[in-house]
Amino acid sequence: MPEWMDVIVRSLLFFVVLFLTTKILGKKQISELTFFEYVSGITIGSIAGEVIMGLEKNILVGILGIVSFGLITFFVDFFAIKSKKFRDVVEGTSTVFIKDGKILEDNLKKERYTIDELSALLRQKNVFKAADVEFAVLEPRGDLSVFLKKENQPLTPKDLQMNVPQEKEPHTVIMDGHIMDDALAAANKSRRWLNLELDKQGVMLNNVFLGQVDSYGELTIDIYNDQLNVPSPQQRPMLLAMIKKCQADLEIFSLGTDATSAKEMYNKNAKKLQKALDELTPYLR
Repeated sequence: MPEWMDVIVRSLLFFVVLFLTTKILGKKQISELTFFEYVSGITIGSIAGEVIMGLEKNILVGILGIVSFGLITFFVDFFAIKSKKFRDVVEGTSTVFIKDGKILEDNLKKERYTIDELSALLRQKNVFKAADVEFAVLEPRGDLSVFLKKENQPLTPKDLQMNVPQEKEPHTVIMDGHIMDDALAAANKSRRWLNLELDKQGVMLNNVFLGQVDSYGELTIDIYNDQLNVPSPQQRPMLLAMIKKCQADLEIFSLGTDATSAKEMYNKNAKKLQKALDELTPYLR
């Protein structure tokens, strides 16, 4: 067999072997790696590279090496799940870098981090003053988790006691001009509804690059031509405006009548509608 053909055959064979090994080991091998997984991945790749290029003539020996390291990694992960002590040894433990706004220099030295490296990690979290941090810990995989002091945390609707609607994941119902029927069914919508919504926005299906249905049941689309502006859905703002108009009309009617019973009825219903308006406004904006 010619050398170039031998390399191609070895490449295809080890592509399959590496693919199967990675699938068996799971998603951790392609996400953030622990130190052990990092070393194991480099070793497996090095073995595959040597065998593919023919430096190791015996293909079976290369496959055996890859399978061996794959099994070692698999069993290490298995025992790490079963034992906390074993997991701490293999994956490491977290280290506190900042506590109560105070940098723990001894822990920095223990992990061989400089103050410049710590500052860079803080800036990645949009934190520029260590004194603003209540607690910061270096995770076993090298990420820095930061918890700001209460006065430095951004305000949330809960802090302001505001009612906000619950958001759910959007359903992608159109992709590259094609309707995704499964996503459409998950959004409890039909093709007829989708076509009507596209007609309202004056867009043809084959011109839509991406179409999504949000948690309010509204369709938002992105078209191929970026120069054209597609109007955003107006159902909720129109409904909000209609309710406001009805509430204002009731107050006007109460001011325009001299009948006591009618005035009380208009005022009563105006207050009810105002209460409903206060509750619905966050959902209809």
